[in-house]
Amino acid sequence: MQPGSVVFLHGDLGAGKTTFVRGVLQGLGYVGKVKSPTYTLVEPYVFNDFTLYHFDLYRFTDEEEWEAAGFRDYFNIHDICLVEWPEKAPHVLPKADFEIKMEIQAAGRKLHIMANTTAAESCMNQLTNS
Repeated sequence: MQPGSVVFLHGDLGAGKTTFVRGVLQGLGYVGKVKSPTYTLVEPYVFNDFTLYHFDLYRFTDEEEWEAAGFRDYFNIHDICLVEWPEKAPHVLPKADFEIKMEIQAAGRKLHIMANTTAAESCMNQLTNS
């Protein structure tokens, strides 16, 4: 993941979407508390070169609220956006570079990762060829 990336996280309640975001943040070196933005819709995490925005749209109901809050500006080439429940806002979100679908299994979780852009496909190819 690099600045400019947009990642959609799909899955039922309890599938591990917020836990996944915590892992990404820890992998990037973030050491503070990571909380779910269920009621605030977005939580920013500031790094030296970019900000990672964690969206949780589970309670999102009004597309006008999206525009009024200026959320569209968060999706830019300088920052990373991870979005839980993107299906709640299909008309306001940009295209995702990656979509990750999480399924609860008897022992753990199953992830399906899809690359939707050329840059994301290149990244996936690098990972599978290493």
